Amino acid sequence: MRLNKYISHNTKYSRREADTLIEAGEVTLDKRPLKEFGYEVQPDDRIFVKGKAVKITSELTIIVYNKPKGVLVTKKDDRGRATIYHKLPGKYRHFTPVGRLDYASEGLLLLTDDVEVATALMESGLDRTYNLKIDKPVTSEMIAAMKEGLVLDDARAGAHEKSKIYSMEFAPFAHFEVRGEGKNFSKLRVTIKEGKNRELRRFFAHFEAKVLDLKRIAFGGIELNNLPENKTRYFTRREYDDVHKFMKRWRTNRMADVKNELNTKRQEETNKRNKDKEASTKNTKFKYKD
Repeated sequence: MRLNKYISHNTKYSRREADTLIEAGEVTLDKRPLKEFGYEVQPDDRIFVKGKAVKITSELTIIVYNKPKGVLVTKKDDRGRATIYHKLPGKYRHFTPVGRLDYASEGLLLLTDDVEVATALMESGLDRTYNLKIDKPVTSEMIAAMKEGLVLDDARAGAHEKSKIYSMEFAPFAHFEVRGEGKNFSKLRVTIKEGKNRELRRFFAHFEAKVLDLKRIAFGGIELNNLPENKTRYFTRREYDDVHKFMKRWRTNRMADVKNELNTKRQEETNKRNKDKEASTKNTKFKYKD
């Protein structure tokens, strides 16, 4: 692991702060100042920052962040807009977000220092619950699609203008309820099990309804509750226990999928060899000698 990443992963310092400390000679390998930014830390190295030994942490860290509107879930924006990493404390700048919330959306966003965990949670079928407001009353067609699912060959309405995703299949909603309705608006709470690109905005745009507000309030049983906007909290012990159990099942299922894929591939190769052998036998059988 590169030196600055090693420091940011195991201390309170961000990578940028780690670079400053390295440059200032505050980082040492035993008692020797270490000023090589690209140095790869070895397992038996004893790294010190400001004379204090860096203790390796193997503990998983996950935080809940209440993302505000008008902030991107990305490391860097080519248009110079604010990202979550401008808002988060430096010690979280190497964390990976679990999925995304678009620029105009807000609410619960999970971030972790373990890429495998982030990937597993993002690709899971865990419940995602949102409060949303649309600019028209809920129709019977919307209700039917929320119950039965929807397949669109053209799902560009509601998408980002640069999106290259055209078609989309929407699974039936796990739950939905209308929580308020007026002449020109409806407030809903919906639970879905996927996190596709601008999924809810595309879904309601198909019915010519614009999503005015979108806030995620829960993900996989983790709730936003009263966490203030732009604030974070660590997982509770119970939440960590649930994640460890989830990861154990995920890894077991993944190994089973890999084995099944290998077995399928072997079987296909065996079938092909047998077919080729059978064809070769037939050709030999019907050859005539001059």
